Amino acid sequence: MEKKVGMGMNGQVNMVVRDKFGFIKEERSGPNVVTNAGISEIVYLACGEAGNAWSHIAIGTSSTTATVGDTSLEAEITTNGGARDASTVSSEQTSTADDTIQLKSGWNFTGSLNIRESGVFNSGAAGDMLCRQTFATLAVNDGDSLTITWKVQLDQA
Repeated sequence: MEKKVGMGMNGQVNMVVRDKFGFIKEERSGPNVVTNAGISEIVYLACGEAGNAWSHIAIGTSSTTATVGDTSLEAEITTNGGARDASTVSSEQTSTADDTIQLKSGWNFTGSLNIRESGVFNSGAAGDMLCRQTFATLAVNDGDSLTITWKVQLDQA
């Protein structure tokens, strides 16, 4: 009898807003939604089929609930210092060696924004979205900064 082995994928996003003096205004963490397009791109990468590695984090203003069928943010920000950011990407250990993809990006804002969504992409423009999450409004002002760290873990289900 063949034994079935499962694989799971889950993620966590952490956001830290600082004022112009570097003091923490707000910090939040929560789970994310891994998209169907993200899973497909992971398969392409694993088998060498023209996949592109995850490289950017984007932020947006929509509060539309994240779903596995999402392929982009609903309302991506491109102004006031909130454009898509090239992330620092690494493999990390959550349970076993190198089981987690980590992306970290930061923004320095030049105007006020109400941020309600974030996502991980494999391109500086368009591209495939690995995961997305929406959240209660993060209000940022001119001079504030935001750091987002996404972690997506692959594990035995």
